Amino acid sequence: MTIAKGDKIPSTTFVTMTENGPDQVSSDEFFKGKKVALFSVPGAFTPTCSAKHLPGFIDKADELKAKGVDVIAGTAVNDAFVMGAWGKAAGADGKITLLADGNGDFAKAVGLEMDGSKFGMGTRGQRFSMIVNDGVVEELNVEAPGEFKVSSAEYLLEQL
Repeated sequence: MTIAKGDKIPSTTFVTMTENGPDQVSSDEFFKGKKVALFSVPGAFTPTCSAKHLPGFIDKADELKAKGVDVIAGTAVNDAFVMGAWGKAAGADGKITLLADGNGDFAKAVGLEMDGSKFGMGTRGQRFSMIVNDGVVEELNVEAPGEFKVSSAEYLLEQL
C-alpha cells in the first residue's frame, strides 16, 4: 500500500555520510519535531536526478526554508558512499541532507519502489517528493514513469 497524506512515516533506517564515515539514522528520529521537504530519485548520478532534481533543491533551498521547511532531504536506493559523493559533486553540502536507502527499505515501506531491472538498476525508489511535518505526510507528489514535474523543488514550493 502506498503512503498517503495524513499517514505517519514508517520506521526504517537511513544511512548518512559524515566526516567520520557512514552513520545510521532512524526515520523516527530524523522526521521528529521538524518540517522536512523530502525528495526521492531512482539513483544518484543518473541524468535527470543529477541535472535537474538535486540542483533544483539546492537552488531553492533558501526559498523552501523561508516557507517554514527546517530540513531538505533527498533519498535514493544507493549506499551512503555514493550519496555522499553525489552531494559533494553537486555542491549540496550544508543545504541538502542525503539519506541512503541502500537496501530499499524506506522505498518499500512507503510503497513507492519501482523495478528498474530493464535498465540494470534492480529495485529502486520512484521519483517523488513530500512534505513531512513531525513525521506525518502533509503533501505527496509521485511522478508518472519517465516524468519530472510534480516532484520538483518548484512544485513543492507552490504547495507551501
